[in-house]
Amino acid sequence: MAAANDPASPPFGAFAPTRAQQALISLAHRSRLKRGAFRPMLSRLVNLLRAGPVDVQYQGASFRFYHQASATERGALFNPDYNLEELDFLRARTPAGGVFVDVGANVGTYAMVLAHHLGAGGKVIAIEPHPVTHARLAFNRTASGFRQIILVAAAVGPSDGELMIETDGDNLGASHIVTGKISGNAIKVPSLRLQRILDDANVSHVDALKIDVEGYEDRVLTGFFKEALPSLWPHAVVIEHLSRSEWLEDCIADMLTRGYAATGKTRSNTLLVRGSA
Repeated sequence: MAAANDPASPPFGAFAPTRAQQALISLAHRSRLKRGAFRPMLSRLVNLLRAGPVDVQYQGASFRFYHQASATERGALFNPDYNLEELDFLRARTPAGGVFVDVGANVGTYAMVLAHHLGAGGKVIAIEPHPVTHARLAFNRTASGFRQIILVAAAVGPSDGELMIETDGDNLGASHIVTGKISGNAIKVPSLRLQRILDDANVSHVDALKIDVEGYEDRVLTGFFKEALPSLWPHAVVIEHLSRSEWLEDCIADMLTRGYAATGKTRSNTLLVRGSA
């Protein structure tokens, strides 16, 4: 079967759910089966009905979900409220025509949704270093027809250069920067400072930013806030805190000293706003 980064990959709609698959997905949407504990089982059942990805609409965008080996793609496929609190927070603080930055964009479940919200006059910077995941992100952008999304195939780090990333287990979305011993499945990717990425994209202000880089958030943000002018600091931030034990510095505490306030917290993320944003 053609992969997302294969030029011969069938167009969006080629893997529309079969009637049986759609019945199972719909059952999950309206029941407790949409919860995380049940999603791997549902994914196996959907795959038994027809192996391969599934083409669906999610939050106003078109996605080809390779749900079998991606917790994020399973979540968005089976749960219509997946990350909804975070998405609503970002949409409420990002005006039409505004700018949204997605650090660790994965397959675009934030970037595509915010692009739909911002409209053609907006700008989304979607940053994803893993080549397989980036190819899926690019496919979803094309399928959704969102020309306002700028894709960056690089990791974000404290300096420009290269970093090693690796994936634990079979969850592609959990790819992370290698900070210790390098395993056999690690791959080398370009690394860019966030300031550099924004400069290259001609961004002069950021309405909202989401960052999920599996414990590397501090090395992305601490240097950025030291380097960037306050006019470039995002007004609203969603930051994953599940791996904060791996931070060398508490970047949330650093943001609080810079005028941000934590206005909410979900199981996975802390929601912050700057000043009266």
